[in-house]
Amino acid sequence: MARAGDILGYARVSTVDQDLSGQIKRLKDAGAIRVFEDVVSGKQFDRPGLSALIDHARPGDSLAIIRLDRLGRSLKELLETVENLKTQDIGLISLEERIDTTSAAGELIFHVFGAIAHFERRLISERTKDGIKAARAQGRKPGRPPLKAETVLALQNLVQAGMTAGQAAKQLGIARSTAYRLIKELG
Repeated sequence: MARAGDILGYARVSTVDQDLSGQIKRLKDAGAIRVFEDVVSGKQFDRPGLSALIDHARPGDSLAIIRLDRLGRSLKELLETVENLKTQDIGLISLEERIDTTSAAGELIFHVFGAIAHFERRLISERTKDGIKAARAQGRKPGRPPLKAETVLALQNLVQAGMTAGQAAKQLGIARSTAYRLIKELG
């Protein structure tokens, strides 16, 4: 049986202009014995404070946050993080949403979130397939239109002049993967 563990707080803000003190106070008031901090955008998956917290935590501990959005930008990312915590026997407490995955009810809520996210992904996939099928039935070709011949020629000229395909793609405003694919096809 897991030991009754410590509460470890995690506070994150996106920019240096924002203040962590409000989050830190709330986490300490909720019983956090230590608060780990990050000042990074939620877009960045590399969060050293969160990594340090997870490295520091022992089985039976709980990670406390003020809101779920402090832990992940998307439901998918959040569920992956919670699953990672669960495999290490670390609970999650979210103060705003009043979720505590160390309880059966809290874990149930997360499973419901996961089921909803999976359902939403399936619906989007089905709608996309239906849309492609309908477009083809009307004689349209779904997807992005092919690049203009002038753009392909410009890409070829820039690469022959010594630019990398990535640099040329940036200059022409096209995706790097498209540039590399075209250079490979033309080469």
